[in-house]
Amino acid sequence: MTWHERYGVAMMKTLAPPLAVLVRGEGCYVWDDQGNKYLDFLAGIAVNSLGHAHPDMVAAAQKQIGTLAHISNYFASPSQIELAERLKRLTGAGDAGRVYFCNSGAEANEAAFKLARLNTAGGRRTRILALNDSFHGRTMGALALTGKPLMRAPFEPVPGGVEHIETTIAALERELDDTVAALFLEPVKGEAGVIDLPDGYLKRARELCTEHGVLLIIDEVQTGAGRTGAWFAYEHDGIVPDAATLAKGIGGGVPIGALVTFGATSDLFSRGQHGSTFGGNPFVTATANAVLGVIERDDLVGNAARRGEQLREIILGIGSPLIEEVRGRGLLLGIGLTEPVALKLAAAAHKAGLIVNAANESSIRMAPPLIVGDAELADFEERFRAALEAVTSSGLVSTNR
Repeated sequence: MTWHERYGVAMMKTLAPPLAVLVRGEGCYVWDDQGNKYLDFLAGIAVNSLGHAHPDMVAAAQKQIGTLAHISNYFASPSQIELAERLKRLTGAGDAGRVYFCNSGAEANEAAFKLARLNTAGGRRTRILALNDSFHGRTMGALALTGKPLMRAPFEPVPGGVEHIETTIAALERELDDTVAALFLEPVKGEAGVIDLPDGYLKRARELCTEHGVLLIIDEVQTGAGRTGAWFAYEHDGIVPDAATLAKGIGGGVPIGALVTFGATSDLFSRGQHGSTFGGNPFVTATANAVLGVIERDDLVGNAARRGEQLREIILGIGSPLIEEVRGRGLLLGIGLTEPVALKLAAAAHKAGLIVNAANESSIRMAPPLIVGDAELADFEERFRAALEAVTSSGLVSTNR
């Protein structure tokens, strides 16, 4: 049996059939079991910050696995404490900040959901607000926060008390009051097609949350760790949240998530109210320290900002009638298409040896490794141009725009 056949009879039917069976990677490239080489411009969906097989990450993982991999949460490790201190510094949480470690972005948002329930300042707060078309994960609490009704419907009733509102400042001003415990939002809606928030939205959200005693909880799972050209996307708007959820890029490929609290929010959780067997174990925290250390040392946050602008110019410069706009910041970009052919375009890109993602029918999402350079951008242009030409020449789309 082939790998694909074995996958089909061994794996749960929760995902589409795999596009390929990947066997190794190096830098911004991966290879499948047939020897085909792909330029990876998705990075495991904004996970592989340093690309594949980065020597610093490999060395840290090998060293730690040879000493301690897991010790349970009855004990601490130097790498765990170091990573917590590093995240407090990088997020701006400072001395009053606290860090809780878990294993994924969904788990980080589950922890934040429980944190929100503890915000009873000023009386009984029964409401939690999140945004329409948002995505916070697939576990039950995270799913309740996710603003996609079709995702929630098969699993209802999900945990209650969550209301989804339009992504407008007017809706914020209408809905935020003293009955709200927390506002959850993504600074860029990644799963929706890399959709930016309206101008001034985060600043107004911060003002209103402060006025009404509401926790402003920012989901930085996809946008954090330098992805948008700042360490965290809320920095672009000059605001400080009450809590931030992190995962994906902070570990560079190892399963880790974190909830970081700011100021008085750090006092809400007490002993025994939350926990994780594997969260913050020595292996993942040592590896994450190495990943974040390389991002700092090599100024990959600045590289994301610079390369993101280059990538935007390349995409628009191709001049394809399929490209309507480029959204997002840094190296988290969404391409808005003039026709609903994103699945066809992603498939054509794959055939051309380029990995991108169709976030929906009319949006392509890209999140290349933060190490991307001139050579990879030139390679991208060639492969993506070929994919666009394959779709436009298929006769399935209009070229009269």
